[in-house]
This record gives sequence, C-alpha cells and structure tokens, in this order.
Amino acid sequence: MRLHSKRQPMHEINVVPYVDVMLVLLVIFMVTAPLVTPGVVDLPSVGKSSQAPAAPLEVIVKEDASIIVRSRDAKGVVHDERRVAKGELSALIKAEHAKAPDRPVLIAGDKAVRYEMVLGVMDELQKQQVTRIGLLVKPAN
Repeated sequence: MRLHSKRQPMHEINVVPYVDVMLVLLVIFMVTAPLVTPGVVDLPSVGKSSQAPAAPLEVIVKEDASIIVRSRDAKGVVHDERRVAKGELSALIKAEHAKAPDRPVLIAGDKAVRYEMVLGVMDELQKQQVTRIGLLVKPAN
C-alpha cells in the first residue's frame, strides 16, 4: 500500500506568504507616512519684495546664452547697455565694482533660459566680491 502525500507539486508556488509580507509592508508604510514631514521651502513672494535700488547694474541673460550688461542712472533711464561675452563679464564686473563697491547688481534671466546659466552669472558675481546681488522679476498682476 502506497501512501500519497498531500504535498504540492514543485511547479506550483504558494503565494500566501508573499501576500502576507506585502500586507505587513503596506501597514508599516501607512503608519510611518504621516510621521515623515516633507521639506518645506519658504519662497519669497514677488508682491512683498521691496523696490529695486535707485541705480543698480543689470546683468541680463538671454535665451541664446548672450549676456547684456545695462547701467541706469538714479531716475531709471538707461545710459549704457552693451553685449558682453561670458569671459568678459568678470573684467567688466570687476571694473564696475571698483568704481562703486556698494552698487547692487540685479540678474534678469529670460523665461526660457536654463537655470544653471543664471547661477553661473551669480557665481561669477560672488567671485568678484559683489555682495549685493538680486534677481530682477516682473511683478504679478
């Protein structure tokens, strides 16, 4: 007399333990998810920003990677505007900073310009010890 075992054939996989493990993981994630606080970035609002200084030097980064340096007088009238290469920016900023060390510099980036290009200009300004750097924005309506 031969006894037949109630064993499952090898080609069938018992998925019950896998489902149990998945349910335990689901419960763990559901319990811990509310405890994890997301990083909150408090960005400044354009409506609350102060007015731009009287005569800042403007560095404009265009979409085609060209850089324009614009200088205004106290009334806001443009009296000097020139296109510079990225390599010439350092010397120009150094010369302007030597004339007026407290003069602020505003960076205006085109809407379609890559963010790293604006950061590259900001980095160059910081290398030239320009301490008053701002970003030029268009006020929201």
